[in-house]
Amino acid sequence: MGSPWLSIIGIGEDGLAGLSDASRKVLREAETVFGGERHLALAGIGDRGRAWPVPFDANIVLSCRGRPTAVLASGDPFWHGAGGALAEQLEAGEWIAYPAPSTFSLAAARLGWRLEHVICLGLHAAPFERLLQHLASGVRIICLLRDGKAVRDLAQWLGERGWGASSMWTLSALGGPREHIAQQRADSYTADPDNDLVAVALEARGGEGMARSSGLPDALFAHDGQVTKRPIRALALSALAPRAGERLWDVGAGSGSISIEWALCGGTATAIEAREDRAANIRSNAASFGVTHRIIVIKGLAPDALLGLAAPDAVFIGGGLDMELFDTLWSQIVPGTRLVAHAVTLETEALLCDLQQRHGGELMRVEIAHADQLGRYRSWKAARPVVQWSVVR
Repeated sequence: MGSPWLSIIGIGEDGLAGLSDASRKVLREAETVFGGERHLALAGIGDRGRAWPVPFDANIVLSCRGRPTAVLASGDPFWHGAGGALAEQLEAGEWIAYPAPSTFSLAAARLGWRLEHVICLGLHAAPFERLLQHLASGVRIICLLRDGKAVRDLAQWLGERGWGASSMWTLSALGGPREHIAQQRADSYTADPDNDLVAVALEARGGEGMARSSGLPDALFAHDGQVTKRPIRALALSALAPRAGERLWDVGAGSGSISIEWALCGGTATAIEAREDRAANIRSNAASFGVTHRIIVIKGLAPDALLGLAAPDAVFIGGGLDMELFDTLWSQIVPGTRLVAHAVTLETEALLCDLQQRHGGELMRVEIAHADQLGRYRSWKAARPVVQWSVVR
């Protein structure tokens, strides 16, 4: 196209005064201007303005394709804003962006925080559990929240999890005449009079952060005994080698512990589980760790449940591997895919030995014993040996 038909404009609390000349020009020339009601009011848009539908739907903007159109968003439209959702559906020459300082930038500037050392999250439409993997003593977080009630809920949530000593700053209408900043402790937070809060800055204190190494404690997971135990899970994750943005198939997922630790590394997982009660545990565990957005739970039995799934970067089989499942998997995964399979029965162990002979990879037998009481003394109590086969397709 000769020139962009869509202008994506970031606007702050200072309204038109804070926009560049180029932003104001395309805003004047636009036939239709989309935005939140607050954005449209800040820019003084009259009959040309159209408020966003709830929930947000980019298709309403695409219906204006080819005609001069503008979109108003808070601050930087490509940081937890509408810009990314729109650009994903457009060709490069169809749009142009005019960003303004983001809420995160303004908040850091007010508090004197180095933004490169701050964790920035959008929690206006996400659960507070997204914070869990980031909380650690001294960590600074800036998060976008829905309203004043959400701030009260966040303060309560922090207190219930041992982070009540954390400092919280409520920051509203940053950059405009109604700007307001207040600091309180989470465990003594009282309602802020402004219900239109934009952001909360948090300096975490008092709690115990989540370990970032592989092999989280078994007690953190809801399970019925079907859980890959902590030391074995650590070995499995080491062999799976999770990387941000990669996809895992967790076949026979049980409690979903492998999927969850994979997701905490920044990847996505598809957990396949035949039993509904265990599938429910996976969903519960994903919610409690704040990774529901990274895990898809499929109730079904492999190999049939694998049909039509997006190709994985890695596959984990915690038990129950047979030749039918292996042949289906091996034919579906592409070269370079990592596969890790565990066996606790002699029959599956024999199968893994045969597969390693034919396809290579590493075969390892793990025997672990824990100290346990034996009368007045202690002795070693051995767990079932686990055989692990890891291979790259």
